[in-house]
Amino acid sequence: MKKMLALALALSSACSGGAKRTATPGSGSADGSGSGSAVATPTPDEPPPPAGPSLDERRAALNALLAEQWEYQLKRAPEFASILGDPRYNDRWSDMSPEAIAADLAATRVFRDKFAAIDTTGFPEQEALNKELMVRGLEQTLDDAKFEDWLQPVTQQFGIHIMLPQLASFIRLATVKDYEDYIARLNSIPTVFAQITALMRTGMAKGLIPPKILLEQCVGQAAGLARQKPADSPFAAPIAKFPKDMPKADQDRLRAAILEAIKTKVLPSYATFTTFLKDEYVPKGRAEPGLWSLPDGVARYAARVKDMTTTDMTPDEIHEIGLKEVARIEGLQAAIGKDLGFPDFATFKKKIRADKKLYAKSRKEILARYEKYVAQMYEKLPALFGRLPKKKMTIEAVESYREKEASGAQYSPGTPDGSRPGRVQVNTFDPTKRLTIDMESTAYHEGVPGHHLQIAIQQELGELPPFRQQGGYNAYAEGWALYSEGLGKEVGFYQDPYNDYGRLQDEMLRAIRLVVDTGFHAKKWTRKQVVDFFHDHSTIDEVSVQSETDRYIGDPGQALGYKVGQLTILRLRHEAEAALGAKFDIRAFHDEVLGAGALPLDVLERRIHAWIARQK
Repeated sequence: MKKMLALALALSSACSGGAKRTATPGSGSADGSGSGSAVATPTPDEPPPPAGPSLDERRAALNALLAEQWEYQLKRAPEFASILGDPRYNDRWSDMSPEAIAADLAATRVFRDKFAAIDTTGFPEQEALNKELMVRGLEQTLDDAKFEDWLQPVTQQFGIHIMLPQLASFIRLATVKDYEDYIARLNSIPTVFAQITALMRTGMAKGLIPPKILLEQCVGQAAGLARQKPADSPFAAPIAKFPKDMPKADQDRLRAAILEAIKTKVLPSYATFTTFLKDEYVPKGRAEPGLWSLPDGVARYAARVKDMTTTDMTPDEIHEIGLKEVARIEGLQAAIGKDLGFPDFATFKKKIRADKKLYAKSRKEILARYEKYVAQMYEKLPALFGRLPKKKMTIEAVESYREKEASGAQYSPGTPDGSRPGRVQVNTFDPTKRLTIDMESTAYHEGVPGHHLQIAIQQELGELPPFRQQGGYNAYAEGWALYSEGLGKEVGFYQDPYNDYGRLQDEMLRAIRLVVDTGFHAKKWTRKQVVDFFHDHSTIDEVSVQSETDRYIGDPGQALGYKVGQLTILRLRHEAEAALGAKFDIRAFHDEVLGAGALPLDVLERRIHAWIARQK
């Protein structure tokens, strides 16, 4: 799920679920010899064994442990707590020292064992699922720890250097204490960079380092932030919006302290980090873009595929699905071209690439298009859903300091209490080189009925514990958002045939991702091969081709979730329609898909099959 600060989510991995399965606690015999061991029978003179905890006691124990683990996560990842609107740790950053990382893994093992020991026999379905998902997520964290991914903490999209300034736009700044906490964070940024730099040096020594082509972009990003004047820095954003009821004396004092911290702590830290990147780190960057070129590269990518898709599919299987989807979608796109009078598909694609009328004219126009499409979809939601979210959303431009490398659009959830709305951030960089034809489908994907609707409903499911309200699974979230793009077609949108082509172009992008992500990381494709595949099978604008290509290098496996998730939801819908016939209700189906929050795809399939059986 893209959409909180990646740093906070990475440090909250135990909350976000995973794909690993564990053995059923208590299977086999006490000595590990299996079911063939003799079972002792008490004699009449022996007292009966003490009764185990009652159902109510076991349910209470699980709920208490869930609450304990959640509190641990918030304290361990204070940025995550801040994003959720919890101010208790607003004066600190996550401790990324080797000692803290080791202690966190030890705590994860303890929590895993405690959760696994709870017998959920007789529990209500969702409570039993709470334990299943928690154990699964903790196991995933422990299984993946062998790869030491924390030793490669910086890329052009998720590096600490571009995530730190983002936090100011996520946190609440309403009181003098809020501002003082923010100042404390600014003053401790040198420690953050020192810890991250130490991890990166350890990674270099172990041969764990990202590709050079990505790191070169990081140098420019960090240098750009280091050169800014304190008042122009994104870290100074809070001084432009002091609460109206805050005394002027406090405002003046806090403004001076923020600017002083930026001048003496933040900017020098960025300058030092830029030098480290340029002189030490970038020269040792990997030449090959694929994950296969890292130590244990094949196993690394297999784990990423499993985590990001929550399936057991192999890279080869996913690659073949991608090739078939590319061919299928090209057929649908060619049909639109034929209806518009083009003699062949190649001519139609050439027209799209060359037609200046299909490109944006300004940043303002891009934002206006997204606002229009989201507004019209809101009116159609009652025809598709019985349950609608209470929380609204905003549409904003991506911050200037990261827009060049950012994706076309992205969604960030609001706070659980609604004090900060969810927001779609749209990339308006170099607008005249951006095609407009896919903006309608992207608006539905990021906004409604895509990410905002799904995540806002999940946050409002009061019967779920916080780790499920705020957690996510990549294939579920991105699969739902891609599926949602097609719902616009079902309610009569995409009236412009070029926008309908753009809808298919967005789906094509996700099909291409299956091919090129596995191409990079399992089949040893070069960057040129990926760019050429984009050019051969899409009319995606060149700005997006380049940024998307680098995205797949820097975040292996993530791009697989969209198509894998969408195809799973479509298959489940077709199964429900076939089984229920006239009794099938699209609103009820969607409510069931969304009604338990984000789920691994196998758990979602289990849920929908049970729902079909109940309807029959």
